[in-house]
Amino acid sequence: MDSKHEVLFSPMKIGSLEIKNRYVMAPIGPGGLCDADGSFNYRGVEYYVERAKGGAGLIMTGVTMVENDIEQCALPSMPCPTLNPLNFIKTGKILTERIHAYDARIFLQLSAGFGRVSIPSIVGSTAVAPSPIPHRWLPDVTCRELSIDEVKTYIRKFADSAEIAKKAGFDGIEIHAVHEGYLLDQFAISMFNQRTDEYGGSLENRLRFATDIVKAIKARCGANYPVSLRYSIKSFIKDWKSGGLPGEDFVEKGRDIPEGIEAARLLEAAGYDAFNGDVGSYDSWYWSHPPMYQEKGLYLPFNKILKGILKVPVITAGRLDNPDLAADSIVSGKTDFVALARPLLADAALPNKVRAGKADRIRPCLSCQEGCMGRLAKYAQVSCAVNPACGREADYALLPALEKKSVMIVGGGIAGMEAARVASLRGHIVTLYEKSDRLGGVVIPGGVPDFKEDDHALLKWYERELRELKVPLVFNTEVTEEMVLKASPDVLIVATGSKPKRLKIGDAANVYTAEDVLNGVKPAGESTIIIGAGLVGCETALWLYDQGKKVTIVELADRILALAGPLCHANHDMLADLLEFKKIEVMTSSCVTAPAEGGFMVKRGGEQVFVAADSAILAIGYVSERSLYEKVRNKVPEVYTFGDSREVSNIMYAIWDAYEVARSI
Repeated sequence: MDSKHEVLFSPMKIGSLEIKNRYVMAPIGPGGLCDADGSFNYRGVEYYVERAKGGAGLIMTGVTMVENDIEQCALPSMPCPTLNPLNFIKTGKILTERIHAYDARIFLQLSAGFGRVSIPSIVGSTAVAPSPIPHRWLPDVTCRELSIDEVKTYIRKFADSAEIAKKAGFDGIEIHAVHEGYLLDQFAISMFNQRTDEYGGSLENRLRFATDIVKAIKARCGANYPVSLRYSIKSFIKDWKSGGLPGEDFVEKGRDIPEGIEAARLLEAAGYDAFNGDVGSYDSWYWSHPPMYQEKGLYLPFNKILKGILKVPVITAGRLDNPDLAADSIVSGKTDFVALARPLLADAALPNKVRAGKADRIRPCLSCQEGCMGRLAKYAQVSCAVNPACGREADYALLPALEKKSVMIVGGGIAGMEAARVASLRGHIVTLYEKSDRLGGVVIPGGVPDFKEDDHALLKWYERELRELKVPLVFNTEVTEEMVLKASPDVLIVATGSKPKRLKIGDAANVYTAEDVLNGVKPAGESTIIIGAGLVGCETALWLYDQGKKVTIVELADRILALAGPLCHANHDMLADLLEFKKIEVMTSSCVTAPAEGGFMVKRGGEQVFVAADSAILAIGYVSERSLYEKVRNKVPEVYTFGDSREVSNIMYAIWDAYEVARSI
């Protein structure tokens, strides 16, 4: 272990409970990990055990409901101890016993529910809240105000759930949440809470729901039973359904830092044993679930404030997968524990790799949120874009091949590399051919912007893994039909990727692909038009703007990012908001029609508009390159194609398809 990382593996207590190291698995929605009776299923057990096995000292489960009557969720969606206490204890005991075998601890995260931020696919079109306030997602829905009897029912259900959890062997409870704008947070924030009874008005009254909960749990489970609180010191709410960006000057309408400090003191006095701190809300979701456009360690300045006022430990998440940054955050007094959610989905063994001095072997999280938060919202199932086995660890584990085969892989992009890695791990004889002089394909230009650094980190990870596996790599070789027939492999995998779509604009020579500009092959000039407002176009625009270029985006559709999905809305919203905040001109329902002296003509509505530009950059998508596959598909015993050569998609499906096929050869 690197000496500067030793602090990450020093023990520390939460209450009277000792945690073996400073690594915490941060909570993330447990979609697909429970059964309809609210108990954890075998997938949930394997999922959490894998992270304990990987070295996390403390596991925080995702949202667990305490009841399913007041805010009725479609089942199964999230665990709920009070639906079937006996079965919850039975399956929970299996989970906690296995977690404890790795000398790890596990807290059950209990939630009062969504309130106005309820996900329609789970809760439907009705919602509860502290007061009759607008729903976050459904414009025609006004939330129903909870009665005092219902609040008391919630409090009792928290105590019931904690008691059940303790019997199941959970080492403590985390309360979710006076953060992110969920129901408890709605009670705590005056913007949402317009009550005049004991649960509204003053800050102390607005926090009464949260303070009554911890008191009820301590009364039921004992004063020494640890209870942590998921907490946001600042909401970053600019207005209803609108968040403030980093560096933006705006009036906070949620909880601002002075009130956040006062609230934290009141909550600590009520009995909370730790604060799992972040910032943000569902109205500013790109703070609560930060995309790659946010800085790494973005919560540290805020949690340093908590550290300065609280006596109990502070836990911090927020893109802290870099062990140097994680260790420094503890040494510099900004946090006590480092929490990882998405990075532990990408690589469950991250803590063990840091401890073993193998940080360079950590598979990076891309902060793309396509396999985790985006998939949770759309399909109620948690997984990971770069780790297809996440959330299905037992079902999707790699097994040695019964018959060793020769596998010829054509294409060294993400799909080809993943296929080579998996096939080699399983014992096959693999050779990978790449027509250029390096691995990576379209991810090479895609990872050029500084906020996409983890894309390039993923390429380096693949290169290291393939070196470790001693997979032969043949560069600068374009594989032909004759080469395939001569090699006569048992299995041929064609992962030849895609090419950027091109468009001629008259006789203009200064029209380039985004790939060429990102790779530095062609110059954007001091001003440019980007044609296409998909993900590549918008991210290229942001990258060029930050270099001081004048950028205009021209998009044929009536909105940006229309074909860039499905994106997690935190990523989509932040990218769109950044373009607006930086005042990058966007012309929708428009197209570039012709070159002109010093620029290009753009048709917007019924008129032609001149836009000054040194270049036009094409970001209009990709077309599959599958000519080799079409020639040899019936000439080799087993032939597969995936990645962009099968269907132009994203990194997640390139990896997932490659893993699926290679694990089955």
